[in-house]
Amino acid sequence: MLGPLLGCTAISLLLATLIARVPMRWWWVRSFEFPRLQIAVLALACGLASLLVLEPGQWQVTAILVSFVTLGLQLRYILPWTKLWPVQVKTAHNAPEDQMITLLIANVLTPNRQSKKLLEMITHHQPDMILTLESDQWWQDQLDPALDEQWPHSVKVPLDNLYGMHLYSRLALKNTEVKWLIQDDIPSIHTQVELKSGQHIRLFAVHPRPPAPSESEKSLWRDAELLWIGKEIHQDPKATLVAGDLNDVAWSRTTRRFCRIAGMLDPRRGRGMFSTFHASYPILRWPLDHAFVSEHFTLVNMQRLGAFGSDHFPILATFCYRPSRQDEHDTPDASAAERQEASETIQKGKTEEQET
Repeated sequence: MLGPLLGCTAISLLLATLIARVPMRWWWVRSFEFPRLQIAVLALACGLASLLVLEPGQWQVTAILVSFVTLGLQLRYILPWTKLWPVQVKTAHNAPEDQMITLLIANVLTPNRQSKKLLEMITHHQPDMILTLESDQWWQDQLDPALDEQWPHSVKVPLDNLYGMHLYSRLALKNTEVKWLIQDDIPSIHTQVELKSGQHIRLFAVHPRPPAPSESEKSLWRDAELLWIGKEIHQDPKATLVAGDLNDVAWSRTTRRFCRIAGMLDPRRGRGMFSTFHASYPILRWPLDHAFVSEHFTLVNMQRLGAFGSDHFPILATFCYRPSRQDEHDTPDASAAERQEASETIQKGKTEEQET
């Protein structure tokens, strides 16, 4: 009885792995891209259990073989986000303070009311910029009195649809716009940031809608927004940060394509996953909150902060603007076919209506 159970479990895990490779945008297909680490651990456990517990025979061979094929397929995706892989963003050395920027990203969870804990984190870490997501008018009323004096430059988009966002900055902001790229209820912040050195960098703050039963039946609109940002960066290349809750994992088809389209680098590659969601369920966590950089930056430090009542952990990252080191990076690039497909996805995202 144990043989068929382990064999069927191994086959189910392989099917889940293969479904994630299907190039379809239905939410239930794309959802299999998220738990790659969990599937890999289950496949390893299933394979070892089959090796140690089952009697030699067809079920043992099937369970072991299928489990380790699944494990190998999953490791291809998740190993770059471990310390076994070379880092993609080079580590900063002797970083000049006036070229550094520290960004705290926090999806606050709209109904969460533990603003004091978040403000204590901000006071302790003293970031240059604070980006909150899912922040509504209540959150703005809590944050403004505590932050407006020390972080006087701000962009405030309070919404009660789970897609509000607020940006507070010590550094001056210029040419700031709030744009509604693909859907008219999903904002993004586009601004230039003046570093203490007087140099200017560009920041995109994003929070696209996820593919989920209660949100949208397909990933089309999330994909289109990320690719729109990527295309914008490619067409106007300059020192850029992209930050926010992308509602997508770092190793997904869409996020990796976004990085190639934009030529953006992931500071977590070679350093760890920094999984930020779900804060309440340790065995169901994946990296949803991101800070991507162009080749002009090196990394001083990156860390996941503690829980504060939200379903996301905050991310704190310090980068150094060092264009003199940009040639040290292996910047990803997209093929002509990928750029054409990205343009088609953006156009389709703008014209196709969402059903859910």
